[in-house]
Amino acid sequence: MKVTVIGTGYVGLIAGLGFADFGNDVVCLDVIPEKIEALKAGKCPIYEPGAEDLLERSLREGRIEFTTDAAYAIDFGEIIFIAVGTPEDKNGDADMSYVYQTAKEIGMYMNDYKVIVDKSTVPIGTSRIVADIIAKELENRGLEYEFAVTSNPEFLREGHAVGDFQNPDRIVLGVDDIRAEKKLKKLYRVFDRSKKPIIITTPETAEMIKYASNAFLATKITFINEIANLCDMVGANAIEVAKAMGADGRISPKFLHPGPGYGGSCFPKDTKALAHTGRKVGAPMTVVESVIKANMHQKQLAADKIITAMPEGGDIAVLGLAFKPETDDMRESPAITIINALIDSGKFRIKVYDPEAMPTARKILPEEKLIWCNKTKEAIQDVDAIAVITEWTEFRNLDAEYLAEIMPHGKIFDFRHVFDRTEMTDLGLDYYGMGF
Repeated sequence: MKVTVIGTGYVGLIAGLGFADFGNDVVCLDVIPEKIEALKAGKCPIYEPGAEDLLERSLREGRIEFTTDAAYAIDFGEIIFIAVGTPEDKNGDADMSYVYQTAKEIGMYMNDYKVIVDKSTVPIGTSRIVADIIAKELENRGLEYEFAVTSNPEFLREGHAVGDFQNPDRIVLGVDDIRAEKKLKKLYRVFDRSKKPIIITTPETAEMIKYASNAFLATKITFINEIANLCDMVGANAIEVAKAMGADGRISPKFLHPGPGYGGSCFPKDTKALAHTGRKVGAPMTVVESVIKANMHQKQLAADKIITAMPEGGDIAVLGLAFKPETDDMRESPAITIINALIDSGKFRIKVYDPEAMPTARKILPEEKLIWCNKTKEAIQDVDAIAVITEWTEFRNLDAEYLAEIMPHGKIFDFRHVFDRTEMTDLGLDYYGMGF
């Protein structure tokens, strides 16, 4: 099939590469010439395991092309995916200006029947607005082409996006047009043999499914974080609590990992947007509102734990800046809150290191107030404490005896529980986790 993907950010690029790898002919459109030229040269603008290999293969096989020509891209695709950004606006809602501008351009350039698919995470009701915008542009042109606007939300985890696209738990299609439904089912026929569930519903329900899914996962993370905070106060072990809870088939162990709060491009933005929608229509999302506040508190709590344990300050290595491993994404990362709080205290000399997020971090954190390291070993030399913020594998593999040797009686702030507490304390290190 011929597929156009508008937007080459995280969602759009993975979708474009994925559809091309399934054997479709794909055109990816973006307004940033430098990004398009880099992609044409086989350079992936995001760090995502497997994405660069897909890019190289799709280019080699001639399955994908990249362009800034909107007229060409919109004319090309029988199915057009809208995958532009929907950043948070000043009110906590999603900024829909990029989506609406894209809809306008589709109406300006389409020349036959098109299936338009909202792939971006968008507020409930967006598909209807997009349809109205396209219809208005067609009317301005004096044309009456048929088209369908559908919703096909993505459920990709950063760091695992390629695998998630190729092996999804489910495919949600919000569609109320039979012709469009048939085309989308044909596009996803690659999953027929693996019997992946395809959920056919209305566009509004599909839009809600995305928000509800992310809000629930954010709630689950926040719940176990608050249990961990209580465990700290009453002497219980949050890790064992989470393990026992996760053994219950109704609960499952996924997302039951105490830590310094969630971050990333999805959970913070989507919970705020869902809460904003609830307030707007008179159906307040009280649980989600509480999750948002609790997560902000959790990040500050992690910073306070360090400052309280080190009232005189000292030298500290912060390991991990990305919001999770296997990505360079620092959006809403707990590391930002923690590092800024340490800087504001005026008591710490802070060394930082992340395997992939250092270039991103230099744009976000106050560069002149930090010591930027090129590897783990450099970061942990000559410090009084180590704080693990992101659970990269190389941090998990740090040798406890070596840490005790270079940092006798030092402090370990293991906010991702990558170390064994007993081993650390037996070696004379002061260990601080989240919840025990």
